[in-house]
Amino acid sequence: MRTVFTVSLGCPKNLVDTELMLGLLVEAGYAPCDEAEEADLLLVNTCGFIQSAVEEGIEEILSLAEVKENYPDKKLVVVGCMVQRYGADLASELPEVDLFIGTEGTQDIVSKLKGLGQAKKPMVHLAPPTFLLDSTLPRRLSSPAHRAYMKVTEGCSNRCAYCLIPSLRGDLRSRQLGDLVTEAAMLAENGVQELTFVAQDLTAYGLDLGPGAPRLVELLDALLRASSIPWFRLLYLYPTRVTTELLEFIAANPRVVPYLDIPLQHVSDRVLKGMNRPYGRKQIEMLLAKIRSILPQGAIRTTFMVGFPGENEADVQELADFMQEQKLAHVGIFGYSNEEGCAAYNLSGQCSEEEKSERRQRLMELQGRISLAANQAMVGRVEKVLVEGWSRETDLLLEGRTRFQAPEIDGCVYINAGVASPGDIVDVRITEAHPYDLVGEILYATAGAGSESD
Repeated sequence: MRTVFTVSLGCPKNLVDTELMLGLLVEAGYAPCDEAEEADLLLVNTCGFIQSAVEEGIEEILSLAEVKENYPDKKLVVVGCMVQRYGADLASELPEVDLFIGTEGTQDIVSKLKGLGQAKKPMVHLAPPTFLLDSTLPRRLSSPAHRAYMKVTEGCSNRCAYCLIPSLRGDLRSRQLGDLVTEAAMLAENGVQELTFVAQDLTAYGLDLGPGAPRLVELLDALLRASSIPWFRLLYLYPTRVTTELLEFIAANPRVVPYLDIPLQHVSDRVLKGMNRPYGRKQIEMLLAKIRSILPQGAIRTTFMVGFPGENEADVQELADFMQEQKLAHVGIFGYSNEEGCAAYNLSGQCSEEEKSERRQRLMELQGRISLAANQAMVGRVEKVLVEGWSRETDLLLEGRTRFQAPEIDGCVYINAGVASPGDIVDVRITEAHPYDLVGEILYATAGAGSESD
């Protein structure tokens, strides 16, 4: 039996693509393995969004190329956004790779592997992205059995000045509601306790399907009715499309966790205009006030970008003042990456890497203090926690997450008293707080959805 070793880089949307390819390969007779040295096929799914992601991809490819060098019969395949971005240039720079596939064609990976034969040069498959996942295709989950991601749309029709996604992934393509219902039901049957919806812009779901087509609220309603999954989590929500209807739906349906990931990117009107984001600080403040009115216990997560061309110290101070005023639950700070092909690439007023780093560090330190105070306020509260298993830090503690902590993104809850299994949803009393993590003890445990109530 042939074996395959996979590496998935970048976002959860990429992970879903990797799981699809792995499912297709398993169906074709490959067996997954955990060691590159043991694999007949080495598969890397890359991110090409920003330069640091590209560098990470190159490093991973070169590492696997070293393994391949000692085993000449192995095949090395590189797929995804980095290939879509750089195309045939990669073939000349990385001759160790046997096959390159862009963001279009991963669904045909098995047939493309058959075409390798004894090719002396890397084969490159590039095409405009049009593929849309559906539930009839095999998928081999690589996340823990109790949670999964579901890709609701592909591509993006927004045109942010700093973003390459439309050129790498194409315009918005929404999956049919019935197909998503089928997939959610299958995942529920497999024991998934938390289903995270992912898209470049989740709130754009259905906009490309025409007038009268279902939107996000209709999708959520259908999925709640069709499955018994206890927790639904939404990533990512575009600020101008977070509607009162959506917020009220979340408030009325506790199985949709009150966690809102809304990438704001900045609060300076001038910087937002340069980013081609169609809102300003006033609209942001109105949105946050509405969220807190309808979902007073909700957790808001956002990302901010520093160092966008033309940003000055006054803009950074405005961002700091806003963070101090709003005290959001989770904030990620990223430095602007000047990527060729983006509308902002040739803008004047480019900031130095030193400026970006200093601004990012300053704001992250501020958010660390805000997060610590918010977590300290949780001490003594009892929260539902989805148990992940033994801690990654020590096998003396269990680890889990509240409804307000997304997997692989936010902090966690270390459980130092009580017994539970991965996938259990348990009541935990919070006893200790840190800037990003909590510590608590289980009050009682009931496996699965039976313990979930409000």
